[in-house]
Amino acid sequence: MHRSESRIEDAAAQVLDRFSLRGKTALVVGGTRGLGQGMALSLAGAGADVCVVGRGPEGLEETAEMLSALGSDAAFVSADATIEEQVTSMVEEVHKRYGKIDILLNSQGTVHLEPSGSFSTKEWERVMDVNVKSVFLCCKHVGQRMLERSYGKIINISSVRGFQGRAQDLAYAPSKGAVNQLTRSLAIEWGPRGINVNGIAPVFTLTKISEPFIRDPVKRDWILGRIPMNRLGNLEDLMGPVVFLASDASGFVNGHILPVDGGWLCA
Repeated sequence: MHRSESRIEDAAAQVLDRFSLRGKTALVVGGTRGLGQGMALSLAGAGADVCVVGRGPEGLEETAEMLSALGSDAAFVSADATIEEQVTSMVEEVHKRYGKIDILLNSQGTVHLEPSGSFSTKEWERVMDVNVKSVFLCCKHVGQRMLERSYGKIINISSVRGFQGRAQDLAYAPSKGAVNQLTRSLAIEWGPRGINVNGIAPVFTLTKISEPFIRDPVKRDWILGRIPMNRLGNLEDLMGPVVFLASDASGFVNGHILPVDGGWLCA
């Protein structure tokens, strides 16, 4: 047997190990509810130590307890990721506790819908701050730490709306398009230096936040009519993709926005 064939067989025999996050530290911004919390738990379930970040105290301690129950050395930090000074303090605190940050998951987000002719400038700025500025700041300051080690996995949560427009949506869809381009730009610059930067673009996913919208029969039927798999997304659908992108199994995946949408974008 040739040596190259032997190496391939050895790698195949150990392929599941490449999905493990044991020994990794993850920082999850916006990880106290909904999509962020579900993905934080999935990282812990794959073996990572996870620190979750939220704007206020609500949900932080409870989420950390859930993470600890999965065996994670869990922590939480209260910080407003739209304020650069708070981001730098957050990164310093997490780095001091763990000594490194291997994975950054930016799952923070907000939305505002309003007829375009009267769309609130204040709301537009708020959505852009939460959905774009905070992602930029977290990537910038966590990325500096990752570049020092020439290793890191950054995952930014986008949306199918990052690829599509929508009526009365002058902020959310454009903000997610910006997240996609930020992700690609960082991937080009930091990929050669050992940092993988990717995104995940979910479709409508059933969480407590989205439940009122999805429970509307007309809106629900419209959504299901657009999804070839004929069901809504759920938190479990995101767990495999986020673990893959956070792990060494995705070592050659860079600058990719992965739709988790049941076929929405291809329909």
